[in-house]
Amino acid sequence: LFADWRVREAMIQMFNFDFVNQTLTGGAAPRITSYFANSPFAMTPGTPAEGEVLALLEPFRADLLPGTLDGYALPESDGTPVNRAGLRKATAMLEEAGWTVGDDGMLRNAAGEPFAFEILLTIGQDEAASIAAIYIEALKSVGIDARVTMLDSAQMKTRTDAFDFDMTYIVRTMSLSPGNEQSLYWSVEAADTPGSRNWMGVKSPAIDAMIAAMLSARNLDDFTVAAQALDRLLTAGRYVVPFWFADRNLIVHASTLKHPETVQLYGDWGNSYLPALWWSEE
Repeated sequence: LFADWRVREAMIQMFNFDFVNQTLTGGAAPRITSYFANSPFAMTPGTPAEGEVLALLEPFRADLLPGTLDGYALPESDGTPVNRAGLRKATAMLEEAGWTVGDDGMLRNAAGEPFAFEILLTIGQDEAASIAAIYIEALKSVGIDARVTMLDSAQMKTRTDAFDFDMTYIVRTMSLSPGNEQSLYWSVEAADTPGSRNWMGVKSPAIDAMIAAMLSARNLDDFTVAAQALDRLLTAGRYVVPFWFADRNLIVHASTLKHPETVQLYGDWGNSYLPALWWSEE
């Protein structure tokens, strides 16, 4: 159903991020604009590929999706409950991909099959369920029948391990030094390996080549270029409908505890607040 990039772009256009963000977080959460957002490995949204990044991508030019080289950025809305501009763009993309509204108001393809799909969520994912509820209303307005199925964690693992789902919710954390795990996330091999983390079914020789370039890089500059090229391929691939992320760690502490103004980055897990560097001032 989502194999056509134009359909995936339409799904992104119909996600009214600004309204959802305002409704659920008060507009406080920054949007995910990159797979490596808030890091040196992120591409700059809406800007063309240049220099060594362009050189890495150039051999695959004929197969790259629109926006990969000339710049891709997520759509913006006016924050109102009905994102009419996004819905118009989505409808145009869907029509281009062969989906039109029938006499019954349902979106159908040339074979008469309705555009209908299931969103899998785990019981207890209340925020994701709230997001899905708003999203489904937007989808309904263009004739798409999307429905949520709530599963327990064991059922969810069984379904996702077998890639037996249309759409689902995932929090994908990234290392501050991306490495071998990128192959588990996005490689052609992982797409056909049950239980892998390539839930989107990404199959792209260009992506495999960028991962290989990252892993074979001998210095930070080459590594950064390869990561930025990979980010372009993933982001312009429209494989996900991005939500938001936490761009900082929030720590509650006693006023007597102090820490250096600048510390090394150690990620978001475990002892990321580096307790050994703190001290007490009475």
